[in-house]
Parts: sequence; C-alpha cells; structure tokens
Amino acid sequence: MSLTVLIADDDPGIRLSVSRFLESEGYCCLMAGDGAQALEMIHHYQPHLLITDIAMPNMNGYELVRQIRQHPSLRLLPVIYLTARTELEERIRAYRTGGDVYLAKPFDLNELAAVVRNLLDRAQLVQMEWQQRQHAPKGQRVRVDLTQREKDVLALLVAGLSNAQIGDRLHLSARTIEKHVSSLFQKTAVHNRAELVRLAIEQGLVEPQTSSQP
Repeated sequence: MSLTVLIADDDPGIRLSVSRFLESEGYCCLMAGDGAQALEMIHHYQPHLLITDIAMPNMNGYELVRQIRQHPSLRLLPVIYLTARTELEERIRAYRTGGDVYLAKPFDLNELAAVVRNLLDRAQLVQMEWQQRQHAPKGQRVRVDLTQREKDVLALLVAGLSNAQIGDRLHLSARTIEKHVSSLFQKTAVHNRAELVRLAIEQGLVEPQTSSQP
C-alpha cells in the first residue's frame, strides 16, 4: 500500500513537480492550492505526511499546521515546510508551530525525497511501537528508549511540574523543555501530557521525583 503525501502550495508548478517526482518514488500524492483546502483534505483523506508552503491564500501554512496540531489524531503527522522564506525568524516560527523540517526554495527534489522517506520511516516506527503496546498483554512492559535528560524531564512531569518549573529545576530554557516533551510524545506515541504521565506510571519508565522545590 502506497503512503500518501499531501502537497499544499498555491504555485501549480511546485505542486506538479513535487507530486510527479514523489509519485515516481512510489508515493501517492494529493494536491491543495491553499491552507483551507489542505485542512479539509487532511481530515478527509488522512495522509501520512504533509508538505506545505507558508504564504498561501485563505489560510497560510503556519495556521494550517497550528490547526492540525490541535487534533490529537494529527499530533504526530510529519510536516515539511517548503517555502521561499529564508529568514531565521521564519524558521524558528515554523518549528514552534509544529513543523518537522524546513526546506527553502529553490530546493533539490532528491533532498526532499530523502527527507520524506526519513520522516515516514520514523512515523511508521512510532506507529508500530504504539500498536505493539496496544496489543501487549496487560501488565507486560513495553521498551521505550529514552535519553537520561528525557527521563529527568519525564520524572518531573509525573511529579506534576509545569514546563517552566522543570526548566528551573534542570537549569534549561522553557523552549528546550518543550523539545524534550515533543520527543517524549513521539517516542511513546501519545497525544498529550496526561497520556504520557499515565504511560510512564503504568510502564515504570522513570522513578517519580517529588515536586517540592529544592
């Protein structure tokens, strides 16, 4: 079964060139001319990956991704920003809105295909781990490979601390904590903090820490 990629761009030339190249790589491609159309198609077709421009009519790429991330079932949808905007502030905003990769136009189709393959491989791995956990016998632990820093963050989440409090405790910025929490979501295939904390407790992923300040 071919994996489906949705390409959202108001430039028909970009849509066609990307679509034809990815189809030659074995993907099934859908196309949208603006963010509003892309959002409708995402809910209807449930693509495996989104490639989106930023500057589009009706709804720009930032708003498109923001709305996508509000839906639990789409929290882990891989997103590639493909845009002519190259400013550092734009790249930072793109990642903060939930983008996985930022590629500037003009771009190389082979590089884009490599990024698509990498993101889809990772997404499929997360899905497999989630299915494995769902079908595991009750009480059986499922292995989740976490870094020591991720374990530290997770332990403090279990203790009930906010991102800001965790940052103060670990002497890290709130943005860095956000990145660790996003990584934990991806590795555990959960959709929110409550599910993450419940999984951590049920699977014994960390030793809970107290929430009292030192």
